[in-house]
This record gives sequence, structure tokens and C-alpha cells, in this order.
Amino acid sequence: EVTVVESGGGMVQLGGSLRLACKASGFSFDEYAVGWFRQAPGKGREVVSCISVGNVVYYSDAVKGRFTISSDDAKNMVYLQMDSLKPEDTGVYYCAADRGVTAQAMAVMINAGYQYDVWGQGTQVIVSS
Repeated sequence: EVTVVESGGGMVQLGGSLRLACKASGFSFDEYAVGWFRQAPGKGREVVSCISVGNVVYYSDAVKGRFTISSDDAKNMVYLQMDSLKPEDTGVYYCAADRGVTAQAMAVMINAGYQYDVWGQGTQVIVSS
């Protein structure tokens, strides 16, 4: 069974940092891309960052330069290091995985209503001013 489980959310002040973790089970990063998405209250789900085979990465303009995505193949983990956090980064952060796509493709597919192979349950991030 292919699953992903997020952890690491919490509450921080403006300018603070958090590291989210996505534990992957049942699949290899050689076959699947993994992405982080977020949903703010009253808004739709949007892409944050994605990573695919060969450490190809994608960042949304909103987080470029502040967030860093990485993977640890030995531990089946994907991390999202979030620095210089802003109140507009507040939301529920979800990890998703999809087979056979690039990071760039995964980043745009959500806009077409595509259903990725697996989603996690989400982890809450709150940034206070």
C-alpha cells in the first residue's frame, strides 16, 4: 500500500522556521514524485514545492528562496524546510505522491483537478505576526 504521513507542523512567529517531514511507505522515490501542497482557510489547495527523481525540484513563486525541499532515500523521507515564515504561509500542509511524473508536471497538475496517487492527512502550520 502506498501511503504518506506528514509531521512537523506547529505555530511560529513571523520570521521563524519549521521543518515538515513526509514519511513515504510502499514506493520508491525512483518511481514517484513527491510534493508539498497547502490550503489556507477559505482558499483552494495550492502547490508549494515538489521533488522528483534526480532531485529535480520545483518551488512556487510564493516560497522560492525561503523554503527548501529535500529527500532522504534511505529513510524514505521528504522534508520541507521553511524559513522566514510569513502569516500568509499559514495553512494545512499536505504531502502527496504520484508515479511517473516530474516535479514540474506535478506542480501544475493540481490546477487541472488531477488526483494524485496518494495524499497525506495534512499538518497545520500557523504563523503569527
